[in-house]
Amino acid sequence: MEKYGYKLKTLISNNEIKKRIKEIADDISIKFKEEIPILIGILNGSFIFISDLMRKLNIDCEMDFIKMSSYAGKESVGTVTLLKDISANITGRHVIIVEDIIDSGLTINFLRDRLKGANPKSVTVVTLLLKPDVANLDFKVDYVGFKIPPEFVVGYGLDYNQKLRHLPEIYRLEE
Repeated sequence: MEKYGYKLKTLISNNEIKKRIKEIADDISIKFKEEIPILIGILNGSFIFISDLMRKLNIDCEMDFIKMSSYAGKESVGTVTLLKDISANITGRHVIIVEDIIDSGLTINFLRDRLKGANPKSVTVVTLLLKPDVANLDFKVDYVGFKIPPEFVVGYGLDYNQKLRHLPEIYRLEE
């Protein structure tokens, strides 16, 4: 399909996304039923995912955001730049990092290590998408929505040069 001048192919439908988010939210609600975790969303990409995830939780929780950059267009620049830090004190708290996509693993490794330095009670990682063929992680991701091939994807918060985030499904951006 062609939309906004881009060739897109649906990879994951909105119904599949909603179903999987409900499953993840149910699991998190069970795990933290006696706690009030703080969800840390990674901007800009995770804002739709964290919003939908929070609304499906059956527990009380808090949230904050952090903003980092490691991409220019379709390419990783190889370093992580912190653009906005969290404002919450996470010492002694259960922290749930909410990421839209784990690609190379550079950003999530950096963030997980950084947050662990603040001595939280626990750090849980949730990602909507994981590219297992290219992700270089030094830990196991706690909750994965979908494993996808190493292709460039957009929609549902994911962008191409800040565009196409608003699309309701996950699409492969074709040349």
